[in-house]
This record gives sequence, C-alpha cells and structure tokens, in this order.
Amino acid sequence: MKRIIFISLTIILFGACDDFLDSNMKSDYSSGNYFTSQDAAIMAVTGVYNSLYGMKWWVFGDVASDDAVKGGNAGDQVDINAIDDFSATSDNGIILVFWRDTYETISRANNVIKYIPQINMNDSLKNRLIGEVKFIRAFSYFNLINIFGKVPYKTEPQLTHSAIHVGLSEVASIYSKIEEDLKEAISVLPVSYSAEKGRVTKGAAHAMLAKVYLYQKKYSDCLTQIEQLEALKRYNLIDDFSDLFKSGAEDCVEVIFGLRFVNNTEVSLGNEYNVWMAPSHEGGWYFNAPTQSFVDAFSEKTITGLDDPRLDASIGRDGKQWFNDSIFSSTWSEATGYLVKKYNEDRNPLVMPISQSTVPYHYLRYADILLMKAEALNESGSNVANAAVELDIVRARAGLEKTNASTQVAMREAIRVERRKELGFECHRFFDLMRWGKETAEAALGSEFKWTEPRFYFPIPQMELDTNQALK
Repeated sequence: MKRIIFISLTIILFGACDDFLDSNMKSDYSSGNYFTSQDAAIMAVTGVYNSLYGMKWWVFGDVASDDAVKGGNAGDQVDINAIDDFSATSDNGIILVFWRDTYETISRANNVIKYIPQINMNDSLKNRLIGEVKFIRAFSYFNLINIFGKVPYKTEPQLTHSAIHVGLSEVASIYSKIEEDLKEAISVLPVSYSAEKGRVTKGAAHAMLAKVYLYQKKYSDCLTQIEQLEALKRYNLIDDFSDLFKSGAEDCVEVIFGLRFVNNTEVSLGNEYNVWMAPSHEGGWYFNAPTQSFVDAFSEKTITGLDDPRLDASIGRDGKQWFNDSIFSSTWSEATGYLVKKYNEDRNPLVMPISQSTVPYHYLRYADILLMKAEALNESGSNVANAAVELDIVRARAGLEKTNASTQVAMREAIRVERRKELGFECHRFFDLMRWGKETAEAALGSEFKWTEPRFYFPIPQMELDTNQALK
C-alpha cells in the first residue's frame, strides 16, 4: 500500500508529569497552529485512515478461534501462542501493540473532531471529514471492547492530565457512544465518492451500526439498519467468491468497508497479511495456519457433487492449485498442513515482492450483511422462513442447495456454519463465538478455553495499568 505520511499532531503521554504537560511543544506544529486550513484538515483525516494499517486483527479474530493456530516457526512470536491458548497475561507484547495502536487511531480521530470545526472551510466537507473519523473512532472502540471489555473511553486530545488518565467505562456505556458516533456519521457521509475511493461511506456506517446492534442482540435495530443499507441500492454479491481476494476487488459491489493497497516500487507497503501468511519459499512467514476443524466445516458438497469452492479459495491444501501454476504442499505449513490463501496472489516475485501485495482486506462486505440479516430475523422469533431466504442467497453463490433448516434452532446452527465458511480468515470467527455464548464457545475452543462471565476478555496491558493513574 502506498501510505501517505502523517505528521503526528500530538504525543500520547502515559504518566507524564505536570511540568512536562505545561511545557511548550518543541516541534514546528501544535494542535493550535496546525488545524488552520482545509488542506491540513484533509491531511489529518488521511492520518486517521493511515493508522489502521498494520493492525493484527487476525491474531484475535482467527488465531484465538477454532479456525487457526499460530503457525510459523514453533519458537517465533510466542506471544501469539499465549493468545492462541488463552494464557496471555498483561505483559503480552501483541496485546500491548494492539492496544497502543488502537488508541493512537482514537487519539488522531479525537484531534480531528476537536479542531476541524474551528477551521474556515467548506462546511459540507468539514462535516463529512468529521463523519469519517467518527466512524473510525466507533470502529476502534468496537474492537477494543470486544477484545478487552471495559476500557478507558477517551474523546479529548491527549494534552491534559484528565484527558490522559481516564478510568474504565462499562461496555454498555461505550456501545451507546459507538452508536452515537455511527448515527452522526450516517447523517453526513455520502453514498459514494467519485474520485476518493476507499473513504468511509454512508453504507459502511449503516453496516457497522447493524453489526453493533447485532452484537448487543438488538435485532430489530439491526434489521432497520440493514433495510436502510439495502435502500441505497449500492451493494450485491459478485458472481465468483474467489474474485473477492484479487487485486482490484476493493471496488466491487460487494465490498462495503476495508483496507486497500496500491502497488508501487517502494518496499514493504503492500498488504502485510500476505507476508505473515504466505509460505516460506515465497518469502512469507506461514502464520495463522488453518485448522482441520475449519476444513471439516466444508463437508457439504455442491449441487453438482464438488467441494464447496470457498474452501480452496480460502486456504491452500495438499495437492490443490496454489498460485503461479504451483501445487500446494502440506509441508509448507509445519503446524497444520494448511495456509491461508485469501491474501496471497499470482505475482512474479522479481517484479512484485511479497511485501507489495495489493490484495485488499474486507472488514464488511455484503455477504456478511445477508448473514447478519438472516441471524437477526431468526433470533427475532418467528422469521425462520425469511431468514432462509437471506441465507440461501449466500449458499447459492457457493453452488449449494437451499437450506433444509426449518426450526429456529436448526436455522441458528445453519447460519453459524455458513458464517464460518463464508467469512473464514476475515477476522470475525472468535468474536462470533464470544457473542454466541458459553456453550458454543466451549464446544468450539476445547478444554484449554475457560469461559469467564460475562465472556472471555484478554487482559489490559500492564503498561496501561502502570501509567494510567485513573486505573489505580
């Protein structure tokens, strides 16, 4: 990805002394003299987007689930092992980096929300920019509370003691704030952009709010947001599932929100998921190794008696087509014999190194919306038949027969299996297991997993506990 360099506007200060807080900044820019022009506002918002890149959502969404194990060399990245087997403590490095990077995104967003209103610029653009970063702030807090539970909810630039040292907020309270941000984003964001592709849209905000409601079991509200999304008439499934994971797929009608990457001659600016998950002979580190359990979920054959095409589009398995006319070998993955395929691509390594992969990452796409709609309809109580309609749209693309689930319990299981197959390695599975509850999570994750009420959360980093005086 060709990233636009962002000049950090503030420093996140942990445990800073009052003298330092009262000192004048020594750099060329401060929040007071930077936010003075429309160009500065646009660049600041670009910096908020830029902070999303490099996030290892897959460690929590995939490795912590039953879809994958750490993979890679046995002794490499041991902190991921601790997340994999739920033994992570507060000094875990992966947890610290994720926490730090997410709060960096939130800090940048808070600066934009605080200072852009004072700029003399086009009001429509001003409101739109604020709406974009409110979506990203909501998205960031959504990730935090689903990984850590109660966290500090910060909305001010990190310039004062009270803004830096913030206590824990209840999950329900943060969900309420997330909803507010997304509703405000919906009110100002456009349906599409003519030139600035990749920015947050009204549809993305509707989709994210539907997901937020679904996680809280607010099924009626979830369905309302999906109806409003569908009324935009912008999104649909594409014909071939595998085409979603090729360069250029970020602009297809199925993608609602995600990360895009632009290839150029610079090194290490592509989709780093490719580096983490590719086989070693291609320059990859073969992490996030798919499990046999994930493969076994594809037991159902298509109408024509073939394997579900989503399996070989999602992972590499022994004897099956890989890329560049090569055949996958189970020896490429020491951990399980499988590797993730969704972020790899055909390429000449001499022309386009592995670090310059342009395969996009999709966080929200229309198939997910259809499955959310099916789930919300089914859980509402008396809408099993209507849920089947939405589920069967997703199944039809994969060449499967219509579902035979006719009761709420059977439909619930059918939807959950379909989510696993359709959205595998898109960083959703662990969070689905958590929101589905103790029985489902323990059955999927095995004896190493110990449910803790109200659900399993990873520990807050020790650095935050040591430096945030409001947590004492």
